Amino acid sequence: MHRTRRPLRVCAAVELASLLVLLANLATAHLPAISSLAGPVHGCAYLFAIIAVARDPDGTARTTAVALIPGVGGLLALRRLTARPARPADGVAP
Repeated sequence: MHRTRRPLRVCAAVELASLLVLLANLATAHLPAISSLAGPVHGCAYLFAIIAVARDPDGTARTTAVALIPGVGGLLALRRLTARPARPADGVAP
């Protein structure tokens, strides 16, 4: 059965977007309301990405270590997971 990586795709995108919002807020107005909203969103997406990568059956220790990079780790880990060749279903290599 093929497991979907859609939750990882979503949380990796949210992780990056929320980091960009935090950095833009820091560079411009530095409004506390934006920081108090985007900060926890970023933290939750970051943790969810790490957990999703660690639970993926095709994941390795290196892929999980890549997911630990704040901001882009989820996207980089997703790229590593999708770049791997698919395992043959019958166990015979082509």
